[in-house]
Amino acid sequence: MRDGISLTLIVLSLLVAGWGALTCALNRPAGRSHLVAGAAVEAVTLVQLAVGIAAVAGGDPDAKAMFLLYLLGCALLPPAAGFLALVERTRWGSAVVAVAGLLLPVLVVRLQQIWDGAGA
Repeated sequence: MRDGISLTLIVLSLLVAGWGALTCALNRPAGRSHLVAGAAVEAVTLVQLAVGIAAVAGGDPDAKAMFLLYLLGCALLPPAAGFLALVERTRWGSAVVAVAGLLLPVLVVRLQQIWDGAGA
């Protein structure tokens, strides 16, 4: 995988997690700013998805099925969190955004491990 895309995705999702945690701590529901931030994260995950699919088509990595599932999980997490945050109009909607922002870097690091062959 491209390190620049992964690093951007990790930093951006951690910023969103911090924003969601702060909003939750202030006892406020997720708002439009959370959706905009989630859309930015989703845009980067879609770039990562395209690069990952191209890499699999080119023969990398060895554990193709696991790699593709992690790619798909990364791409589906931001919209799912955004949907749940909109449905839950209490502070816990913001907590969902924070948890998703913390989960995405874990998925990206695992994706990197599969790419490098360490976890295949």
